[in-house]
Amino acid sequence: MTVHIGAAPDQIAETVLMPGDPYRAKWAAETFLENAELVNEVRGMLGFTGTWNGNRVTIQGSGMGMPSLSIYANELITTYGAQTLIRIGSCGGMQPHVGIRDVIIAMTSSTITSPSTGFFKEINYAPCADYGLLSAAVRASEAKGTKTHVGGIYSSDVFYAERPDLDEQMVRHGILAVEMEAAELYTLAARHGRRALAVLTVSDHLQTGEALPSEDREKTFGDMVEIALEAAFA
Repeated sequence: MTVHIGAAPDQIAETVLMPGDPYRAKWAAETFLENAELVNEVRGMLGFTGTWNGNRVTIQGSGMGMPSLSIYANELITTYGAQTLIRIGSCGGMQPHVGIRDVIIAMTSSTITSPSTGFFKEINYAPCADYGLLSAAVRASEAKGTKTHVGGIYSSDVFYAERPDLDEQMVRHGILAVEMEAAELYTLAARHGRRALAVLTVSDHLQTGEALPSEDREKTFGDMVEIALEAAFA
């Protein structure tokens, strides 16, 4: 048991999926896992452990933003021994060819700052996904026929940003989408020698203004979850 995760040591699996929304964790566990058991509800940040195709999986909410994710990922790794951590979440499309409900598999994640920025001082560290997970996720998405994009994303430390100049440069340099957690997850995984990946669904678009309602963001991202699970156990 930790400050933020009330599970017993044997209640957390080595493979953890991390949606930001605790209710997405609940939906994903009830939809995709067998014998899903609630193992954490501290501060309402729900976590469940069950099995998928005979493999133990924990789905633990991480909250919004890199500081919140950093807390849960650190505790999952250092106290519970998590080995594979996959973010499943929503993102905002930035390129014209990226559509609503498309899946994005993040190869790298750029950021201005994260909870780990102070570790590197003058170095601009480039956090990236685990290649084995990345390649397995690409194969899984191709097998499903899901419209998927693979490349760099941007992890922002603010939701209501007012930097059109920054958005312009992200688009100019091929960034596929913006979200708020992956850069810190990739950095923590590198620090502790673990595997990490972000599999995201486009819920809104910065250029077109299209957006899914909140209920769809919570409950209709099945392809993303299936791709993440298949990648974890490929």
